[in-house]
Amino acid sequence: MKATIKSLTFLLFAGFVSFSAVAQEAKPKPSPAATATGKVNGATITINYSSPAVKGRKIWGGLEAYDKVWRAGANDATTFETDKDIKVEGKNLPAGKYSFFLIPRESGTWTAIFNKEPKQWGAFKYEEAKDALRVDVKVKPLAETQERLVYNVNSKGFSLDWDKVSVPVAVK
Repeated sequence: MKATIKSLTFLLFAGFVSFSAVAQEAKPKPSPAATATGKVNGATITINYSSPAVKGRKIWGGLEAYDKVWRAGANDATTFETDKDIKVEGKNLPAGKYSFFLIPRESGTWTAIFNKEPKQWGAFKYEEAKDALRVDVKVKPLAETQERLVYNVNSKGFSLDWDKVSVPVAVK
């Protein structure tokens, strides 16, 4: 009798754990992982990021502070990889994998940062001394709100679009 009760208890517990795991897998992530990739002047560029949504929030100067290093996505720091040496906004960036950060500024001229430490959680352990490159970029207003953060790679470089802002970065 005791063995039967123990077996039944074990089976119920195992079933509950399995059901919980399946239920968690089915739940969509608030900031799902995404990848943007493309060719720019013969170099393959790959950007891995997590894509948060606006959800009615004030993003710039609210959720994401001005004048502070931001991971340019959600969760892990965004990564930027190029298989060839490139020029970003006219400055050299060697082939490799980098974490990509932005410093949003109310003035509309933001700083794009390529950091030599690609595996980071957010910007919590960001070290300026490990920057491979910093460039200033001019943001552009979007005609319509971009609900979910998205990166786009095109023949002129790449852009981050989110909320009412596009952050284009020129690559050659």
